[in-house]
Amino acid sequence: MYKVFVNDVPIILSTQENIGSNYTNIPIKKAKLKRLIRQIESGELAYLNLYHKKEHKLLKHLKKKLKVIVAGGGLVYNSSNEILFIYRNKKWDLPKGKAEKGEDIEQTALREVEEETHVEGLEIVSFLQTTYHIINRNSKYKLKETHWFEMKTDFDGDLIPEIAEGIKKAKWKNFEQTQKALKKSYANIKLLFPKEYLVQHPNDRVS
Repeated sequence: MYKVFVNDVPIILSTQENIGSNYTNIPIKKAKLKRLIRQIESGELAYLNLYHKKEHKLLKHLKKKLKVIVAGGGLVYNSSNEILFIYRNKKWDLPKGKAEKGEDIEQTALREVEEETHVEGLEIVSFLQTTYHIINRNSKYKLKETHWFEMKTDFDGDLIPEIAEGIKKAKWKNFEQTQKALKKSYANIKLLFPKEYLVQHPNDRVS
C-alpha cells in the first residue's frame, strides 16, 4: 500500500478492491486522475482508493498518468538530538529539493539540506522512506517523489535560510518544540518521525 498526498489528503494505492465503506474504490488503470485530484482539492472527495491486484504495478500506473519530479531530503539531528526544520509557506517543513542531472539521490539530499539551511558536516545515517505528493505547477499536476534520509551533524554555527526558495526560517528544535512544529506541518512529513514525536504532550491537551 502507498499513500499519495493531495495537500494533506492521502490517496490510497492498494491491492484491495474495497478498503472501507467511506472510500471511493476505483481500478487505478481506469482512474481519471486529474478529475479526482480536483475533487479532492475542492473538498468533494476525501477518501479514495485506487487499486490493482499486483502491488508493483500501482506506482507504475500512477507514473504513467503524472510526470514525476524526483527529490531528496533529510531528517537531520544535531549533537543535542535536536531536529532541523525550515519554515516556508506558513508551515514547518524539512529541507528537501529536486534532483539535478548526474546526481545520485544521496548527493541530492545532502546538497539540498546544505543549500536550504547552510548547515555543514552532514552525514547520512540511514534511508528512511519515500513519500509521494501531488503538486500543481503551471496548472499541471505532477507527482513529487521524495527520498528521505536520516542525517546527523555536529554543526553548531548559524543556520541561514535560503530566502530565494521562500524559506523564512531555519531552526533546530528539541523534542517539545518538534511536537509543536508538527502540528503546523504536512501529513507526509509526519510519516518520517518516530511515534513518540506524534503523541500529544499532556500539557497541550484541552480539558
